[in-house]
Amino acid sequence: MQDVTRILNECMSSTKPERHVCETTLGEGRNDTAMTAFSRTFAQLLADRAGTTPWVVAGAVLILGGWLCWAVWARISLYEVSHDARLEVDSATYPIESPFLGRVVQCHLQVGQSVHQGNLLIELDTMPDRLALNQETVRKQALGPELARLRSQIAAERQAETEEQKSAHLRLQEGRDRVREAEIAAEYSERELLRVRKLHHEQLLPDRDLEKAEAEAAKLRASVATLQSAADRIPQEQSTRERESEVRLQRLQKEMAELEGVEGTETAAIERLDYEIERRRIRAPADGRIAEAATLRLGAVVDEGEKLGSIVSAGRLQVVAQYPAEAAFGRIRTGQVGTLRLDGFPWAEFGTVSATVTRVAQDVRDGRVRVELAVNSGSNFRGKLQHGMPGSLEIIVERLSPLALIARTAGQWLTAQQ
Repeated sequence: MQDVTRILNECMSSTKPERHVCETTLGEGRNDTAMTAFSRTFAQLLADRAGTTPWVVAGAVLILGGWLCWAVWARISLYEVSHDARLEVDSATYPIESPFLGRVVQCHLQVGQSVHQGNLLIELDTMPDRLALNQETVRKQALGPELARLRSQIAAERQAETEEQKSAHLRLQEGRDRVREAEIAAEYSERELLRVRKLHHEQLLPDRDLEKAEAEAAKLRASVATLQSAADRIPQEQSTRERESEVRLQRLQKEMAELEGVEGTETAAIERLDYEIERRRIRAPADGRIAEAATLRLGAVVDEGEKLGSIVSAGRLQVVAQYPAEAAFGRIRTGQVGTLRLDGFPWAEFGTVSATVTRVAQDVRDGRVRVELAVNSGSNFRGKLQHGMPGSLEIIVERLSPLALIARTAGQWLTAQQ
């Protein structure tokens, strides 16, 4: 039986003449009945094989042709994927940072809370500055009465100087009037002396009357000179008094200037302390909503520059992703469509977010390029989109045929081998 099987296999793989020989050989080793049954079976096998071969060839040709058609005309989408993507509001995001190292005494940070510009969010301990402020305030208040006294003295000195000038003017006028009066009397005595001399020359009056008239005239002339000297001395005395008053005023003004300088220094110190106290009150930089907030309890200590939260102003949501420079430049362009799959929201259940590229940054930071996309209105995400949601983004950067993709891959492989 093993010999028959071997001969059958050799006959199946042999040519037609050889098959005839095999049939003869098989016939010689068996009886006629067995030979007849075997011949019929073998012939049927040969007939089945001859009919199947064209169909196999035709099927192979069809499969190969279909694959070639698919390889040439089909299109495959190539994606650039970023796992560093998130939803952001297209308006400005304002960070909340601590300007100093300090202890928290008030905290009004709550995620989702709406705030207005200037609202108090966090207050750090300001007790040292408050104590210093009270000290400077007391010093400044002590300077007030002293400055008021000096101002009153200066005003009184100036008022006295004005009144003194008026008085000097009156004294000068009075002196001039007296001089004029004395001059009139002296002129009269001179005329009287001329008459007495004439009468004495005519020997109508004795010598005693002449001497008396001369003495009276001399007396009146001396009185005029004395009054004139007194009148001339009034402006000089007034000038001396004015200089003395000016010296007193300058001394008072110097004292007041020194006190005003001290007061200005105290005012500046108070303003500086007020500024330092205000800097420890962290206020909302703009209107918006608190997007994130650190967990702070009263008494907690924060470091200088530590980020405590952020405020997002009203605006539209957009997708922001970070891509390697080699993946972004020349491949990602405005108008391309991307798909965002949000972390924590299985896309099979919640769907995805469809977005369109609106801007590709031209600068590279830490080897990454910022890409911004506008959220399409036809997104099938079944949930509420919020600022800060992270996820992974896929952007269709190219559509090409499988044949071109195979050729490109082969070229890249050959280039890498070289």
